[in-house]
Amino acid sequence: MAGHSELITTAELAEILTRPDLRLFDCTTYLEPAPAGSNVPYIVVSGRQTFEAGHIPGANFLDLQAEFSEARTELRFMMPPTAQLEAAFGRHGISAGSRVVLYSIGTAMWATRFWWMLRSLGFEGAAVLDGGIDKWTAEGRDIETGLAGGYPPATFAARPKDGMFVDKHDVLAATTEGDTVIVNALGPQFYKGLEPSRYGRRGRIPGSVSVPAATLIDPKAKTFVPLEEAEATFAAQGITRDKRVVAYCGGGISATIDLFQLHRLGYDNLTLYDGSMGEWAKDAELPIETG
Repeated sequence: MAGHSELITTAELAEILTRPDLRLFDCTTYLEPAPAGSNVPYIVVSGRQTFEAGHIPGANFLDLQAEFSEARTELRFMMPPTAQLEAAFGRHGISAGSRVVLYSIGTAMWATRFWWMLRSLGFEGAAVLDGGIDKWTAEGRDIETGLAGGYPPATFAARPKDGMFVDKHDVLAATTEGDTVIVNALGPQFYKGLEPSRYGRRGRIPGSVSVPAATLIDPKAKTFVPLEEAEATFAAQGITRDKRVVAYCGGGISATIDLFQLHRLGYDNLTLYDGSMGEWAKDAELPIETG
């Protein structure tokens, strides 16, 4: 059913905050400018410090790059082996019966990335907090400071789903497939190649359409826009339920906002290009489009 429990409101979270099966996580990561001449697009900074400065009571912290990403590649935030994820989610107390709620500071994209990763492992009990901690604090709700208390370790048994991530070869093939629409979630200036890209060559994957993740979030409330508005935004770009959707961005993070909204709308043929422009823009053999 479209629009169901993948999204939880602050009021709904407040009601279940003391539930023993709740696993509540701040997922925030920060991207800081890389030094001039660096071969990386940005410096990844864990959100642990801001978590310790203030978090929703009882929450714990998930460190995307340190614990939940492939370490043996220059690309940041790539999906690691399933066994690594099983161990990491288990360490954080997530098991089949857990009710997981995810949030991040300032933007939902770190929370939706974890939601997408959990779904790809066959875990359906995760929700994203609408408006995140920004809305929670704006409403004057309680905040806790200090270190994460940790949840009791659990056994996380993955049931990986096929097709939720694709590589550059799949995406290249998809550029000529009429039943696939490739969606760029970056801002219009990067989609059009009007501004220098921190990923390498300017522009986009040929044939891709533009649905910036930022257009799917209310800039003031930090909440997701109503589903009717999101559906109209996608429809205007020719994204229909009979098509396979490949979403991408710079590093496989903000595109998960698009995928989250599409999933809530009932689209079921969705996939993420994990390498995104961080990989594509650097590979001179891959075609690129501007304008």
